[in-house]
Amino acid sequence: MTDVLSPRELNRATLARQHLLQRAPGGALDMIEHLAGMQAQAPLAPYVGLWTRLRDFVPDELSTLTEQRKVVRIHLMRTTVHLVSAHDALDWRLLFDPPLDKVFRGDYDRAALARRAATLLEERPRTRAELSRLLAEDWPDADPASLAYSATNSLALCQVPPRGVWGRTGPAAWAQVETWLGATLRSVPVDGLVLRYRGAFGPASVPDLQLWSGLTRLREVVERLGLRTFRAESGETLYDLPDAPRPGGDVPAPVRFLPEYDNLLLSHKDRTRVIPHARPVPLPAGNGATTGTVLIDGLWQGTWRLHRRVLTVNPFTPIPYAESESMLTEAERLTAFLSPGATCDIVVEADC
Repeated sequence: MTDVLSPRELNRATLARQHLLQRAPGGALDMIEHLAGMQAQAPLAPYVGLWTRLRDFVPDELSTLTEQRKVVRIHLMRTTVHLVSAHDALDWRLLFDPPLDKVFRGDYDRAALARRAATLLEERPRTRAELSRLLAEDWPDADPASLAYSATNSLALCQVPPRGVWGRTGPAAWAQVETWLGATLRSVPVDGLVLRYRGAFGPASVPDLQLWSGLTRLREVVERLGLRTFRAESGETLYDLPDAPRPGGDVPAPVRFLPEYDNLLLSHKDRTRVIPHARPVPLPAGNGATTGTVLIDGLWQGTWRLHRRVLTVNPFTPIPYAESESMLTEAERLTAFLSPGATCDIVVEADC
């Protein structure tokens, strides 16, 4: 008989895999690989995501990995920008050719466009604005922005520093990932990606996996991998690594502050394990180090914003006193991370 997992048990299993029950020892590179990449549309979001998961993380660690080209920001899952190790970028990028190829089609020779864009990018990294202007010289009747988006989705590109480096700023400039890393993209089976998802996100259905990745037709892959099966209370079949941690639903979950776009909230089709209400996940504009979400008892129950040395926390459900104290303590840790040496005020404005 297949074991049934409650939403709370799924919550705790997922938090354990995400290292949100206990901060982990070790370094940023190992954590990035364990998480199968981190959402990095907001370039500084991974810094907050690593701080909330690691015991001794400091921003310089990830900045150094970025500048040394040991990690890269590249279009992968859901055709969005993710921070992954150089090794994973080379292994995984070709898996995402099909969904990326569907983005921004136009009435022009796409192969010729890709060749021209590749020539321009071999000269130096360029922004989409630069590519728009230069490509329009050869395709004057096409929309320049469409040309640039088509080119950057046709080629295997990564964003380069100083974009994504703590304490610095820079435009979203692109380079060919093979040139940037000095290595060739590898053609590997999708099986490894599927297993890494299980390790990072816990028991999950095939639709969960496909939503996270943006890939399709993965049921056959999942069913051949010898995974352990469970059932959700909804009746959905869930698959997991046989020996992975699945703590009970009674295990305490500490307050955690997440960055905007954190994959914890975005990587399941059925999000009730972390979002028991109908609120859409906020996707604000910004660099990723000034706004985010708050987990209380393992569930998304508030948002935070740092502005002019004031950290405002907005819970949208009533918070028990003990959790309120923990939330303030964690908020102090967050301000010390984001604004070291500065005095920041913490304000709680309940939205409930």
